[in-house]
Amino acid sequence: MGRVACIDVGTVTVRLAVCDVEGGRVRRMAKTSTICNLGEGLSATGRIGDAARARVLDCVDRYLANARQAAARVVCCTLTSAARDASNSAELEGDLIARGLLPEVIAGRVEGSLTFLGVAQDFPDERILVADNGGGSTELAVGSLGERGLRLEAVTSVDVGCRRVTERFLPGDGPASDDQVAAARAFCRGPFETAFEGEGLRDRASRLVVTGGTVTSLVAVRDSLAPYDPLRVHLRELGRDDVEALAARLAALSLGERAGLPGLQPKRAGVILGGALAVAELMGVAGFERLTVSESDLLFGLAICAEAVRSGEESPLGWRPRLASLR
Repeated sequence: MGRVACIDVGTVTVRLAVCDVEGGRVRRMAKTSTICNLGEGLSATGRIGDAARARVLDCVDRYLANARQAAARVVCCTLTSAARDASNSAELEGDLIARGLLPEVIAGRVEGSLTFLGVAQDFPDERILVADNGGGSTELAVGSLGERGLRLEAVTSVDVGCRRVTERFLPGDGPASDDQVAAARAFCRGPFETAFEGEGLRDRASRLVVTGGTVTSLVAVRDSLAPYDPLRVHLRELGRDDVEALAARLAALSLGERAGLPGLQPKRAGVILGGALAVAELMGVAGFERLTVSESDLLFGLAICAEAVRSGEESPLGWRPRLASLR
C-alpha cells in the first residue's frame, strides 16, 4: 500500500489529500481544505493578484509540512481554472517549483476525468453524470466504472463557476436584485446548453452526482450542520426545489447575513449565491429533479493515478501526474 499526497490549487479553495491507495482504490484519506480565493479579481484583471498568490503559497507550505509529517512518500500538485485563465500563472508555478513541487496546470478534460474516476468509486456499474462545480469552471463527465474498468463516454469543461459568476454579475454585499440574479442565471444557462447539445451528455445517465464546495455547503445550510460533518453530507440528495429555495434565500440576504448562516463557512459567503444559481441552471438544463452530493472528488482520482505512477503501473486515465519526492 502506497501513501501519496495530492495538492489541488483551485479558484476558490486549495486542498490537500494524504491517501493510502491499494489495488487501484483509495483505502484511507485525510483531506484538508482552505479557502484562499486564488481567482479573486481575475475576471477584471486577467491576472492572479499578489495577495491571492501569497495566500496560496502560505497554505501550500503548511500542506507540505503536514504531508511530510503524515509520512507520504510523494506529492503531486495540480492547478485548475484560475491558473488556466491567468496571464501570469507561470509566476505561481515558479514559486511552487521553488518549494520542490512539480506543478501542472491541467486541462478541463483532465480535471473532469480525474473527478469522475474519484466519484464513480461509490457507484459501481452505474452510468452517471458527474459535475464538478468549482470556482471558475464546471467539469461534466458521463460514464461508468465497474468490473470491466473505467468507461468515459464524454468529458467537457465549461467556464461556469461560483467565483466567475459572482465577480461578473453579483458584486457588492447584497442582497442581490432580481436583474442581477436573472443575468447570472442566463450566463450559466448558455454554456450548459451548449455543452449538453454539443457533447452528447443528455439522456445518457441515470443519476446526476455533483461535487464541490457549493453543493456540500448547500446541504450544510439546509440541514444547519454546525460544525460541518462530511459523513452527513456525502451521498445526501438535493432536490431542484431545495436548490431553488436556497438560492432565493441567499439572494435575499446581505453578505454579512450569509456569513452567519449555520453550516456555511464565512469565507464562502461571498460566492455561495453564484454557485447555487449555477447548480440550479445545471439541473434544469440536464433535466434532473434531484442530485446526489459527493465528498469524493478530483483528489480521489488524482491519488489513484499518483499511486499507479509511483508503483510503476499504468495510470487508469492514461494521464500521468508529475510526482515529487517528500523525502
